[in-house]
Amino acid sequence: MTSRTTVLGKAIRQALIVGTATIALPAFAQDGAPTTLDRIEITGSRIRQVDVESANPVLAISRTDIERQGFSSVSDILQNVTAMGSPTISRANVLTAGENAGGTYIDMRNLGTQRTLVLVNGKRLGISTSGYQDISTLPVSAVERIEVLKDGASAIYGSDAMAGVVNIITRHDVTGVTANVYHGQYSQGDGGRDRIDVVAGWSNDRGSITVSAEHAEEKAVWARDRWFSAYGNTDLHPTEAWTTVSQYGQITGLKGPGCATASCSYSLNRGSDPLNPANYHITNATAPNGDVSNTNEQMHLNYPLKRDSVFVDGRLNITDAIHFSTQLGYNKRDSSRQIAGYPLQSSTAGIGAMSVNSYFNPFGSQHGYATPTAVAWNHRTWEVPRVSDSSLKTYRAVAAFDGSFNIGERFFDWEVGYQYNKNELRQHATGNLHKQRVKDAVGPSYYNAATGKVECGTAAAPIANCMVWNPLIAAGVVNPYGLTGNQALIDYLMPAEDSSGKTVGKNFFATIAGSIVTLPAGDLGFAFGVENRKESGEFIPDALAQTGATTNLAAGPTGGGYRVNEAYLELNVPVLADLPGAKELTLNAATRFSDYDTFGNTLNSKFGFKWKPFDQLLVRGTWAEGFRAPTINDLYGGGSETFTTGYADPCDTVYGASRTSAEVRARCARDIADANNYRQLKQGMVPITSSTDQTPVPFTSGSNPLLQPETSKSKTLGLVWSPSFIPNFNASLDWWKIRIDNTIVADSPNQILIDCYEQGVTSRCGQFTRDPVTGIVNKLTYGNRNAGFLETEGYDMDVTYRWDTDSYGKFTSAWSTTYVSSNIFRSTNDTTVVPTPTNGIGSGFRVRSNLTVGWDLSNFGVTWTARYYSGVKEQCLSLSAHPDECSDPGVRAPWYAGTRNYNERGSVTFHDVQFRYSLPWDATVSVGANNVFEKYGPVMYTKPNSVFSYYGGYDIGRFIYMKYQQRF
Repeated sequence: MTSRTTVLGKAIRQALIVGTATIALPAFAQDGAPTTLDRIEITGSRIRQVDVESANPVLAISRTDIERQGFSSVSDILQNVTAMGSPTISRANVLTAGENAGGTYIDMRNLGTQRTLVLVNGKRLGISTSGYQDISTLPVSAVERIEVLKDGASAIYGSDAMAGVVNIITRHDVTGVTANVYHGQYSQGDGGRDRIDVVAGWSNDRGSITVSAEHAEEKAVWARDRWFSAYGNTDLHPTEAWTTVSQYGQITGLKGPGCATASCSYSLNRGSDPLNPANYHITNATAPNGDVSNTNEQMHLNYPLKRDSVFVDGRLNITDAIHFSTQLGYNKRDSSRQIAGYPLQSSTAGIGAMSVNSYFNPFGSQHGYATPTAVAWNHRTWEVPRVSDSSLKTYRAVAAFDGSFNIGERFFDWEVGYQYNKNELRQHATGNLHKQRVKDAVGPSYYNAATGKVECGTAAAPIANCMVWNPLIAAGVVNPYGLTGNQALIDYLMPAEDSSGKTVGKNFFATIAGSIVTLPAGDLGFAFGVENRKESGEFIPDALAQTGATTNLAAGPTGGGYRVNEAYLELNVPVLADLPGAKELTLNAATRFSDYDTFGNTLNSKFGFKWKPFDQLLVRGTWAEGFRAPTINDLYGGGSETFTTGYADPCDTVYGASRTSAEVRARCARDIADANNYRQLKQGMVPITSSTDQTPVPFTSGSNPLLQPETSKSKTLGLVWSPSFIPNFNASLDWWKIRIDNTIVADSPNQILIDCYEQGVTSRCGQFTRDPVTGIVNKLTYGNRNAGFLETEGYDMDVTYRWDTDSYGKFTSAWSTTYVSSNIFRSTNDTTVVPTPTNGIGSGFRVRSNLTVGWDLSNFGVTWTARYYSGVKEQCLSLSAHPDECSDPGVRAPWYAGTRNYNERGSVTFHDVQFRYSLPWDATVSVGANNVFEKYGPVMYTKPNSVFSYYGGYDIGRFIYMKYQQRF
């Protein structure tokens, strides 16, 4: 018997990975008919076969494709696939909190990160308690190719394979050593990326070992260094979206000079004595010279990231028919996110007013004020921005025995093995304030003449272990009672918080595949397998966060697990072969039974067909059921608080539905005393100035142990054409449709309010309360639930062409396009509620398209890529303040119940180029630029998948890089 990896097997693999599109590939033969050893397994099926064409639409990205792009991570490579959307948790969203912050994820079809399954060599990548699979844990140097199955595959792989499957195949059977050095940065001089990796391997007929080691570092990009993120509403409006909760310190809720009939906010005159009441003026909210802050000055646009990885692939041929293989992986990922100092408001943080007996109260009892009074106050801790450091260690081990045997003339493949994944997380947060210590620091205090210091308490009853703080002292002013330069006070008021997490996945698996019987059209193939998988995990926030003792978002611990036993069967049935109009007709069927100890049983099946009316044309299609089991966090997660961003209250009479809908206004009047004049408030307790903003108080989200799995139905139908009269030309067109029911809805404050006031779903109105004076929502709890559906439909087109010449070199081209014809969702089971469309809105691009053209001549090569994003619609910023920026001021956006004007945002195309040259000493040097023309996408004030007024998936500048590869 020959070696397991034959020459023919390698030829098929090479054919599979040519270009970047799913194409109809010819079957190869070597000295006659192929043997069982020539068969390979393609993502989407467990049955090995010689023909790489299948009923499933699979996109293949080869090692060559990876090296000819300027991307330095697996996530960036996958993000460039046109079927991918931008995930909500990414480096572009620095406000993300919790265990998943700092990781990188993918989101196929914009259906959510947790609905795309990621595999490594056909085995699951480890998960967090929320079911997120962090692909930053994989070194790009270890990747041989990536196969993207753009179809549901729960019948083959189990839970989560609803939108599709990404299978990352690692390198093996490497001989020799290859070293790579990569450096790049944006043309602004920031965001530097460095990578050093070495791949070394040894192999012979008995076995092989391949080791990949990589160190990668991505530097920070600051929001202040880009025009679209330097200000809340971009540099088109540099004086807007500043916050009045500023670093200068304010007294609020007083009547005084210039404010005799209503309570006002007063700020200290710069450089004056904060103890003198005469030195205060009514807060000037005019930016940039008023008493306001631009928080973007302190925030990351892209936060820094470091990765250290080692991946080992070992294989041993025990006999010609029995083999042992193992993959061992270790990765350490460190990231650090910074956001602006905390906007501390004594009236909403549970701290209370500055004591009437505080030495620092200029209107208190110690400085001769006529009517001493306690005062509320605000202070953004500009002196100490909030920083969250995240360190994730990932361990991965797979050990398996596999082989083949024959019964008569029939060959069978088998595999038995064990997989172990472990993630260990450590998070370190600074910059939040201890509420009780702040309360003591601004409580009663006195000047102690003996020590020459202001101290806590009174002369008769001093408070031990307490430090005083004057929050009215502006940031940057050096004062013994301010935060600037006062590390002891900072340490007292802002204790560090440490959280930890761990997830462990264990999986025993066994499979057998082969042919059962020979039919007139060929062998009837099968694959049967069983798995026993256990997932357990925990995330333990710092004790201070659990008790809500600090201004950090309160969060309870998460802990739990589940076990699942599964069995699956797949059949490949040849029906017709070598007949007129039916060169081949093959049916495929698969089913998987899953028994969870949390919710019970589920059975999911899949059917497909492959029909070749003649050699050059393939017609294919699939119908598949899918499911996604509730995650550990879904079932056992502790509640957590968050200041919701992008929050919109329908009762707001300027931007909300109440502005134009009498019906909505009437519903609001049930809860708000003066619904006719109600304004939504943002941080600083001032009215919003755009359609959405951050909440002034935190809301609470939690879990639900009664959740059931999501279910899905997916369909595909496609054509693959490889005309004989155009050599090396291949084209495919696939229609797809995915519907997900019983969705596990993370819910949202916005959706709760929309359902209550705009849709009239009264059951949703009991999930929140309103402040009886201001009318704002002051308490809202939302958790996961099974409700509603998601449905998306569209087309994928892939075209590749290669032209080889003797004199002018080799020309290649690949064109990949995804067109989304429909994308809707409904977050409630109420069938009277009209589903919300998202296609062509916000981050829901109708069209994403990539065109790559390459030319190689002798030792020289060049590749050019154009990446296209179609135009979208979003809300106008402000029809009254900026009518010139509203493309359709007379048209109401239907996705917001006919209450919002909408804006047309134009399309954008980014261009990439790479030049490379092979040097005589077996080396290659490459230089290139992504977004070579430094193109920027349109302003998007709704901030889709981002914290800033810009889509989180667009390029943020011209990125220039160089790579050097040395082979030994």
